Amino acid sequence: MARLTDKFEALRSDVTDPRTRRYLTPKRVVLTKGTVVNAESLLIEKDNQVALSEPVICAIKNGADGENSAVLVDFGMEISGSVRVMVVGIVGNPRANLLVRTGESVMEALTPLGVKNTTNDHANRDRVINVGFYSANETNESGFRFLYVELLDKNTEITIKALQGVFHYRDLDYVGSFECDDERVNKIWETAAYTAHLNMQEYLWDGIKRDRLVWIGDMHTEVMTILATFGFNDVVPKSLDHVRNQTPIGTWMNGITAYSIWWLLIHYEWYMHFADKKYLQEQHDYMKSLLTELSKCVKDDGQEDLPGRRFLDWPNNEDEVAKHAGLQGLLKIAFDDGAFLMNELGDTETANICAKAAEKILRYKDPDCNGSKQAASLLALSGISDPKMINEKLLKPNGAHGYSTFFGYYTLAAKSLADDYDGALKDMKEYWGGMLDMGATTFWEDFNIDWLDNAAPIDEVVPEGKIDIHGDYGAYCYVKFRHSLCHGWASGPCPWLSRYVLGVQVLEPGCRKIKIEPHLCGLKYAKGTYPTPYGVIKVSHTLNDDGTVKSDVVIPDGIELIK
Repeated sequence: MARLTDKFEALRSDVTDPRTRRYLTPKRVVLTKGTVVNAESLLIEKDNQVALSEPVICAIKNGADGENSAVLVDFGMEISGSVRVMVVGIVGNPRANLLVRTGESVMEALTPLGVKNTTNDHANRDRVINVGFYSANETNESGFRFLYVELLDKNTEITIKALQGVFHYRDLDYVGSFECDDERVNKIWETAAYTAHLNMQEYLWDGIKRDRLVWIGDMHTEVMTILATFGFNDVVPKSLDHVRNQTPIGTWMNGITAYSIWWLLIHYEWYMHFADKKYLQEQHDYMKSLLTELSKCVKDDGQEDLPGRRFLDWPNNEDEVAKHAGLQGLLKIAFDDGAFLMNELGDTETANICAKAAEKILRYKDPDCNGSKQAASLLALSGISDPKMINEKLLKPNGAHGYSTFFGYYTLAAKSLADDYDGALKDMKEYWGGMLDMGATTFWEDFNIDWLDNAAPIDEVVPEGKIDIHGDYGAYCYVKFRHSLCHGWASGPCPWLSRYVLGVQVLEPGCRKIKIEPHLCGLKYAKGTYPTPYGVIKVSHTLNDDGTVKSDVVIPDGIELIK
């Protein structure tokens, strides 16, 4: 029998949506305004068809004057998707106008467009919809947790069967896992993995509210999280190729020089896990040209001289000294990884260009980080500076103060390289745990530990005398409510816990050789799973009374365990 798309020429298309849809019911009525009857009925899960007679409905009514009536509900978790308003009846007008506003925080959902930098950039979060009776009305997609619905017409009553969150997501198995005796750590791993998962849309995005674009720098942490949680997913090569195809050599990915470097580093991680020589070969010409261009960006004294927009991360955006040091480290890593990949492809000429450029960079010792933990982390990870010195002078002081969401993984990894695993776990619990304490269910575009002082959580109306942590902070492109509270680059704790606490280290392409080197950091136990092309690695580590660690490891056939 013919399929529908085969029967009709107009319906034929190779473009499909890999996501599924799920209709979610609110978990809580946060507040109501004016005359709202039976708001709690919105918390009852109902079927998806409006009927002529609905026994359980919510009524919103406006009189001739006074404030408009409204309801604000909480879906309990940040989601990516749309909103559906199921209307039963309207009295007083043939149709009704509803203000439908979503928010990643309660205060964003309550704040009118244009106030405190609320915008409809990238995805409408504030819109008026005109509805009729017996209708199901769906909005555009965005990222949100809270929904505010206000009746705009006077002398009108509307009855609503349901306010649904339409969750759009890739329905994936969480193959990788992490569990320990500290529930705060477990919650951080889970939230980090979920943050990256939400950004796995048709392409791999940076944020589900803003910017909803393929930002290659953001993708490096996201890809490491995907590798630790889901294993292979085609959203990664699809997104890598998308940006490559948009960026001719001589220009820079996303308009940022460093982001072309991050593209190389992602390919290194991808190849180490899957050893897909055919896919790597497809990148050869572009990589060769890119690495050759980058090799020209090293001065004779070893200093980097990268052109174009020089971006490290937001907290360092105006610090040219820190950016120079960080880019120095990032470029060194690119040449090391580039040499490896070129040798894998049999291109010894380009591999030698990379090796010589990396050697030249080492002539310039210990660049000034200007106090930046992000720049310092890259210097340690690149081998330019001694990790223990970097940790003692720059990473350890003031704990989680000075961390950034984008560079969180690299700072934790740099501390681990200095054998300060305990300090890394402590900082992680304070920094990412601070967002959890503010009601976060996903991790944010930016976060400063100092923001916690006198701040109200994002899941409540901010009381008088308290600071609105979402609406009062932010800078650059994320001022106040434009700030994204679900940003994939903040998912760094997930791969760090898998790689350094569980201790799963990939030593050869395709995960052919694996080393398990756990660091419990004071935990009584840690256990979990890690996906590989050969199957799932299972590990369990228990702290003995004498301080030693008992490990049970199950390795799939085809993988060699190095001890």
